[in-house]
Amino acid sequence: MIDLPEKFIKRMQERLGKDYPAFLASYREDPAKGLRINTLKLSKEEFFAIAPAEFKLQGPVTGDGVYTEGEKLGADPYHFAGLYYLQEPSAMKVGDLTLACRKERVLDLCAAPGGKTTLIAQQMGGKGILIANEIDYKRAKILSENVERMGIRNCAVLSASPETVAEKFPAYFDLVLVDAPCSGEGMFKKEENAIPEWSEENVAMCAARQRMILDRAAETVCAGGNLVYSTCTFSEEEDEGQVEAFLARHPDFTLKRQQKLYPHTFRGEGHFMALLERASDPLSYSRLKQFPVRRDREAERAFEAFCRDVFGKVPVGAVHTLADGRMYLVPADMPDLTGVSLVRLGVGLGEWDGKLFKPAHALAMAFGQEAKKKISLSREEAKGYLRGETFEWDTENGWVVVCVGKFPLGFGKAVGGTVKNHYPKALRLRS
Repeated sequence: MIDLPEKFIKRMQERLGKDYPAFLASYREDPAKGLRINTLKLSKEEFFAIAPAEFKLQGPVTGDGVYTEGEKLGADPYHFAGLYYLQEPSAMKVGDLTLACRKERVLDLCAAPGGKTTLIAQQMGGKGILIANEIDYKRAKILSENVERMGIRNCAVLSASPETVAEKFPAYFDLVLVDAPCSGEGMFKKEENAIPEWSEENVAMCAARQRMILDRAAETVCAGGNLVYSTCTFSEEEDEGQVEAFLARHPDFTLKRQQKLYPHTFRGEGHFMALLERASDPLSYSRLKQFPVRRDREAERAFEAFCRDVFGKVPVGAVHTLADGRMYLVPADMPDLTGVSLVRLGVGLGEWDGKLFKPAHALAMAFGQEAKKKISLSREEAKGYLRGETFEWDTENGWVVVCVGKFPLGFGKAVGGTVKNHYPKALRLRS
């Protein structure tokens, strides 16, 4: 049994009353584990058909999510291929609120490590603009890696403060998600290291920080747009009380739906979520400048030649080439991001050194499923590729997309029957 803080116990007894014994008993159970199928790459039916027995898939959570009791699923080649995201079941329920919202322009303001960003990206189906922001740069890099792994094409990742984001995007988004940093009471069973950090003073500090973040987030919501607020805590100061105080400060918003999940009433950890709507309809967006695409015709010709050779076609979109030769595919209607710390812009395509084009890993993850030059490995063979091993394969010389089954893992380069490994060293499987 987890040793819960005494003051926390007292607070929960007062809040839950006769339901408290059931709440306390839930801490004797193991944390529930969830897996969300990436429908940007395959259907749920296709995933169930190829998922091995050791995944131990169980009943549905919600949407594209299922429960699982499988172990070490983060080390499976299907995970590296971005076929699923390991996500706490309660966190998936936020998708119930965002599903019906208009999603042409979306902001996830506190996005790392990317569970809710990638969930919304699936709901968007590759359309519209998705901006994922994380103030901590190291965590923003992890967020960017998850966006890349899941093959998301219409996302930019920023690392900026809420104040900077609000100043940059006034009344711009029709959906803004604030998955706020919180006291983490709902995660005590899953992350016991959060227990020693808990205190009533920390709850108050979190509530004050959330208030600031919500006020800045409100500035970015267009007329008629939606704001979704969520936490993984039970604290009323951070949940219902936070929403009530926000509505008092922002009378142009109304509460459309609110839900709180407890581990004794839902098979998952604690979570709170609220859907708010800003007044005025039809939607009225602010106008921002378009992203200033820098063109390099020579680099683009080299990229197009590569794509025709490996993919059989050239991806549609504006190609942005930096002065140092790095190239990106910019999603249509991407706003100007000058003045904010940019971690990821659309899809990284590769590098042009003036003579040769070298593809980026992101290009394989976003478009590799459509490649005409690819190698299909078994799950066991794929583990060797993910460890950085070269392998023998009877194929013509040149770049190829290396897949597990039909799903891309990255690039290789065939030379004389040997496929040299170009899987990024920082991402490689360690065992």
